[in-house]
Amino acid sequence: MSFFSELFENYLFIAAAAAWLVAQIIKTALDLVITKELSLERMIGSGGMPSSHSATVSALATAALIKCGASSHEFAISAILAIIVMYDARGVRRETGNQAVVLNKMMDYFSNEHPEKDLFDENNLKELIGHTPLQVSIGAVLGVVIALILSLVY
Repeated sequence: MSFFSELFENYLFIAAAAAWLVAQIIKTALDLVITKELSLERMIGSGGMPSSHSATVSALATAALIKCGASSHEFAISAILAIIVMYDARGVRRETGNQAVVLNKMMDYFSNEHPEKDLFDENNLKELIGHTPLQVSIGAVLGVVIALILSLVY
């Protein structure tokens, strides 16, 4: 059996990958509706509604629970991973984005007010990095639902 055929028969992998893809599509569609512009960067970018990180790890943990059981190593590892990833998305990464907003404003101010504009030749920092608790929660629910739906196929 080839690597790819085995991979596409792996329910845990497919559930996680499908959850990521669906979350990214929803995120891109919501951005299109709000901004009236198609930003393909949203398909691979982080931040926004819903959290694709949360959807991915929640689908993985749910699939591991369904396929392997609550006492399995697969579930234990994926559940702890999910907790860490969702905590990080809501906490550390969100604060990094908030700091980027402030730093970008400072860079704009100093670039406009001072003739030494060459000191600030860097591009603006990426501001949309982390997630709000709602974005994390919706991503987690999406991941669980996708894993449950795919369990009917696998």
